[in-house]
Amino acid sequence: MTTYRTILMGFGNVGRAVANLWLQRGAQIEREHDISLRFVMVADRSGAALDPGGLDLPRLLEVKAATGAVAAYPGAELGLGGAEAISHIEADLLLEASPTSVRTGEPGLSHIRAAMSHGMHVVNANKGPLVVAYHDLMRLARAENVAFLNSATVAAPIPALDIARYSLHGAQVESIEAVPNGTTNYILTLMEEGRSLDDGIRAAQQAGIAETDPSLDVDGWDSAAKIIILANTLMGGSVRLDDVSVQGIRSVGADELRDLRRRGQALKLLATVRRDGDELSLSVAPARLPLDHPLAILRGSGMGILFHTDLLGDLCVTVTGDDSPFGTAQAMLRDVVNIGR
Repeated sequence: MTTYRTILMGFGNVGRAVANLWLQRGAQIEREHDISLRFVMVADRSGAALDPGGLDLPRLLEVKAATGAVAAYPGAELGLGGAEAISHIEADLLLEASPTSVRTGEPGLSHIRAAMSHGMHVVNANKGPLVVAYHDLMRLARAENVAFLNSATVAAPIPALDIARYSLHGAQVESIEAVPNGTTNYILTLMEEGRSLDDGIRAAQQAGIAETDPSLDVDGWDSAAKIIILANTLMGGSVRLDDVSVQGIRSVGADELRDLRRRGQALKLLATVRRDGDELSLSVAPARLPLDHPLAILRGSGMGILFHTDLLGDLCVTVTGDDSPFGTAQAMLRDVVNIGR
């Protein structure tokens, strides 16, 4: 049995989903894969709970639910956080699930660098660090001989990065089309049924799949971050946020969506990357797709990625159902299982 002394940075929706999923499925993972997690530190903006012997996850979840703060856990250190916290306890693995900035990569970027410098493997759900410094982080991981896995950063329930890592050797990805943001797809589906954009946003917030400030989703920046990650990890790019042409869905109207459906088309917020000689061209924009297009069928919070390859033809992976934090948590746990493989 390999036991990873684990630091979890971020205890919001995703961090709590990781803890809950481990409580539900950890015993199964231990039986099937001989891998165990001992959570020795969990941190949020309030501070950090630390215990080298392993934190009481059910108690920590109760404290967070009651107070909103990890620092209320008995013995927690108020205000301890960031990269500084990572040096306070011996650990083998960082689970990075803190809030993200796609412009700076912080605070996750500093967390990841600190963890790698201390010899820890990193399983990351944070898009920002990959958008800002993917190649630098990969070089650091190789130099420190640690794993750096990121399946949870792109349409997490879809094993998009896993497919590339394990199944596309020898083939070249020529272009990618993606509907990688379940929130905008949910809103567009409601608008197609006659709701306004504002009504769709409120419904998505009430369903728990949109943030209080939905601009990252609605204005296309979350989709831009994800297509950058796909371009850099699967197509050898060195792309930054300013290299992507980005248009969100604020100009889309419900009447337009219903009219398109009557004419045999569906409108999706489509993220694309295409090879243009030695360069990559990236965009995010509303796109009209014929109803027989594999991404046009996506409804609600469904997401999908279509790979166009030179040897294998077109490969499409989609997921339907709730865009819940448990999909991200599952992606993180499957990365834990795949450390060293």
